[in-house]
Formats: sequence, structure tokens, C-alpha cells
Amino acid sequence: MKIKTADIKKLREETSAPVMDCKRALEETGGDLQKAKEYLAKLGVARAQKKKGRDATEGLIYSYIHTGGKVGAIVEVNCETDFVAKTEDFKKLVHELAMQVASMNPENADELLKQAYIREPKKTMKLLIDEAIGVLGENIKVARFKRFAIGE
Repeated sequence: MKIKTADIKKLREETSAPVMDCKRALEETGGDLQKAKEYLAKLGVARAQKKKGRDATEGLIYSYIHTGGKVGAIVEVNCETDFVAKTEDFKKLVHELAMQVASMNPENADELLKQAYIREPKKTMKLLIDEAIGVLGENIKVARFKRFAIGE
């Protein structure tokens, strides 16, 4: 089956996965976009396992204040290089982690990683991070976070 360039482009836009991974995913799934996304997610998790032991000493500190200004969070998320820390994909992940902390109030990083992702309840926060590791090619760790709420 010949894979259309438009399908590769669409899959890449939706997942941020490398072009060749998108092409391979579409080839493996017979051109089915949804199955290709699932294939890429599994590929990302497999890659994440290989990178878990590597040092993550760069990253971002990010603050999120929920609409209305009554709840907020600050998070430190680490990666391996400053280059990755500056990418839009990493910044988006850190934003999502801060929103998760603000809305779900986990006690620690282990609890955070086990929580269902607020935007996709079938996905855990650990899986969200593992997918980002697969796309970005570096180990990513939640170093620390703090939630703030009026009256607490």
C-alpha cells in the first residue's frame, strides 16, 4: 500500500512524531490514522524505557494559574538538554503537568504519574510523559511541584 504524503503530514501534526516514524506507523497499520497513533504511542513507551536511566539536568520551571486566580501550580520538569527544554513539545508537556497538579492536587510525583490525565482519562500521566520521551528522544522527569489555592 502506498502511503500518502498528506497522511504522513497529518499524523506528524497530530503526534509530533518524527516523519519516518509516522511513515512506518502508517505502513504497519495499513494507512489507518487511529491505529497509527496507537502504534506511535507504543513506540514512544518502548523508547522511553531505554532512556529512563539517563541524567536529566536541564528543563523548565513553569507556573500555571487557573482562570479566576484561585488555584495555581508551579512545576519543575527536567530533560537532558537545554535544546529540548526550549522546544514547543516540551513546553506543552510542562504546561499539561502544571494544569494536572493544579486540578488534581497530587501529594508527590509518584501519585502524579499514576493519575489519569485530565484531558484523556484513559491515559495516565506516566504514559503522557513516556510518549513525550519517545517524541523528544530524551529522558524527562518531574523534579518537583507545588499547588497553591486560596485559603489552603
